[in-house]
Amino acid sequence: MLKKSFISIISYEEKEEKRGSVAFQILRLTNRIRTLSAHLELHRKDYLSKRGLRKILGKRQRMLSYLSKKNRIRYKQLINQLNIRDSKTR
Repeated sequence: MLKKSFISIISYEEKEEKRGSVAFQILRLTNRIRTLSAHLELHRKDYLSKRGLRKILGKRQRMLSYLSKKNRIRYKQLINQLNIRDSKTR
C-alpha cells in the first residue's frame, strides 16, 4: 500500500519502477522514520526504538549526501517532495 504511493512519486520522472534506486530507498527510510517518530511520541521510554531511529536517520543522511554529490537537481526535488529540510538551508 505504501510502496505503491512511493513508486508513483518516483515514476512520474522515471518510466521504470526502480525500487533499488537511491531515491526510492530514501523514500522508504523517510516513511519508516515518520512511523517510528509517531510511535515514540506515545512510548517515550522505548529506548530500542530510539536507537533504531538514530540508525535509520544516519543511513538516510548518508544516502542523501550521496545523492547530492551525484545528482544535485534530483536531490533538491526529493527534499522538496518529502519536506525533509527547508529549501533555504541548502
